[in-house]
Amino acid sequence: MVNQPRRVRDQFAGRVWRVRALLVIADIGGYTKFMTVHRINLAHAQYVVAQLLESVIDAAAPKYELAKLEGDAAFFYAKLPDTPKEHELAAFSERIVKIRTAFIDRRAELEINRVCSCDGCVQASKLTLKFVSHLGEVALQKVKHFTELAGVDVITVHRFLKNSVTVPEYVLMSTPVFERLDPEMKVLAEPMKEHLEGLGEVDTHVVDLQKAVQRAGQATPSRLRAWLGWLKMTWRSLPYFLGLKKSCDGFKTLPAIQGREP
Repeated sequence: MVNQPRRVRDQFAGRVWRVRALLVIADIGGYTKFMTVHRINLAHAQYVVAQLLESVIDAAAPKYELAKLEGDAAFFYAKLPDTPKEHELAAFSERIVKIRTAFIDRRAELEINRVCSCDGCVQASKLTLKFVSHLGEVALQKVKHFTELAGVDVITVHRFLKNSVTVPEYVLMSTPVFERLDPEMKVLAEPMKEHLEGLGEVDTHVVDLQKAVQRAGQATPSRLRAWLGWLKMTWRSLPYFLGLKKSCDGFKTLPAIQGREP
């Protein structure tokens, strides 16, 4: 064991090891505080966000691994070689576009095939998607079948979620991410400074996705899909209707009604 690399030694010592990684959080926003506090609205909002997160996760795979679902956000990571390479994140913009396109397509399907008029379903068309990204060193720890991420850089990327960006859909990235991007996305990025709690002022770059990404294809309405979707939504919402689960637990999109579900 003495002559083994640090990463191998760490893996055997408590199954913890350190890697360079790209960290990405895809965060859904857009539900307003004016949504009526009602069990049906909340249960359907839970279902809608779950559907959108599923589309995001599917589009992120296999390049980005899901670290954790955090309410209405998905936290991804991608391991990188120990030795940095020029333009090693050249596929970053392509993957972001793919994820956002999948999100828009699924949102359009939910809207065009909607048969429910509750707030949770009606406001689904207003939901947006934003990304924050950072590159650094993280500690990975295996806990049964799950991989937990820890370290200052994990904290940093989560601090990026509270920022001063004014556009609704964007990619906010740290300088290490920006420096390794492909030229096409670099030219779209605007420099910013953000004050992160406990970390101070940092240089960042932001890309307005509504300007950078073309509109996705239009969904085709289908009454059969609409009613099948409604039946699926009703079935999956039953645990929330019956009070067995708490709707929208941890959702940042519904800050005004947390803890007020009847």
